Amino acid sequence: MSPARVLYITGASSGIGAATARRAVQDGWKVGLAARSEDKLAALVADLGEENALAIRCDVTEWDDQQATVAATIDRFGAIDAVFANAGFGAARGFLEESPEQWRSMIDTNVYGCALTIRAALPHLLERNAGHFLLTGSVAGRVALPGSLYSATKWAVTAMGESLRKEVGETPIRVTLIEPGMVSTPFFDNPVEGGLEPEDIAAAVLYALSQPARVDVNEILIRPVNQPV
Repeated sequence: MSPARVLYITGASSGIGAATARRAVQDGWKVGLAARSEDKLAALVADLGEENALAIRCDVTEWDDQQATVAATIDRFGAIDAVFANAGFGAARGFLEESPEQWRSMIDTNVYGCALTIRAALPHLLERNAGHFLLTGSVAGRVALPGSLYSATKWAVTAMGESLRKEVGETPIRVTLIEPGMVSTPFFDNPVEGGLEPEDIAAAVLYALSQPARVDVNEILIRPVNQPV
């Protein structure tokens, strides 16, 4: 029997990250789970089984945290086969909305945090000459939304995914940009009716991961039926 593959997930304590962890374990993966909420991570590990999951408290905007969580996952499971840079949050639309401090925190998490996840895991994948990066972008990273600084952060993630793909273009490492539309998750204070479920996005992630080595699914744009943008 082949050893289980290992998926490292940031923003893993709830929403898309937690749903992806559950789906991955169902499909035979081991998971390294990184997030700031230790209580939620502990509950998720209890649900998934300690033999399948490792929880690590991680602030993705802190370089030392990112290095430590990647190292802990490798130490526990022996390797990392795929990295899902999923941590992120949003803001109200309008350049007169929110506070400058909230903006800075969002940019640090959505953009800088994603870049640090790549930086922390890339040496390991390059050393193995194998692996898969998945980044949580958004439909807002394809269409500029009115007054949306969040949209600008997701345009940055779109560019980051393409830049990473070009950087590893001479290797077997794959890169997939996951671009959800409206999803009913804690990301939204008031989830929209008719939105996607986190499990829908998890299924897309596992679809990309399940492809033969010759296939690189570059982007998955997934929206609920009739979403206008």
